[in-house]
Amino acid sequence: MPPIGIWELLIILAVVLVIFGPKRLKNLGSEIGNSIKGFRNAMKEQDQEDSQITNESTADQSSKQDPPKQTHA
Repeated sequence: MPPIGIWELLIILAVVLVIFGPKRLKNLGSEIGNSIKGFRNAMKEQDQEDSQITNESTADQSSKQDPPKQTHA
């Protein structure tokens, strides 16, 4: 399948404009933008939770380590 060129994109945009109309297209773009923003915020919150869990897990492991064994000479 060949890559989409500029003319193909223009035809697709023209068809979308005819189908949805300019007002609906504006609202559709706004809704897509809000959806992407919400998705990014959710991903950022998930990353923060993951790093917090990792930090807590690392702290728990370091506090539970056995003291070093002493060797007798």
